[in-house]
Amino acid sequence: MPNDEELNTARKLLLALKDEIETLLAESSESRQAVELDQTSVGRLSRMDAMQGQQMALAAGRQRRQDLVLIDAAMQRIEEGTYGFCLVCEEKIAPKRLSFSPAVTTCIDCAR
Repeated sequence: MPNDEELNTARKLLLALKDEIETLLAESSESRQAVELDQTSVGRLSRMDAMQGQQMALAAGRQRRQDLVLIDAAMQRIEEGTYGFCLVCEEKIAPKRLSFSPAVTTCIDCAR
């Protein structure tokens, strides 16, 4: 199990990531809005480009919301005392892996 210093570092990193993702979600809300299909105001290619941009923004939003779920789960594991252990094999996750991705749930062997 990670020591108190490692847990505090992980907690701070997770909270910073959560804040960053929530900010990105708020800033990108406009790009996820429905695309205007008025043919008199924009051409077909511009509409297609706008629709593609909207779909990319929607996909990014879904991924960000999923990341928030993973961050919340990692925070819960910290509180429960199970943070830093693989959910598959229950072995300790390498500290370097946790520092790279603090919400990770599996060790490198189980991730393969």
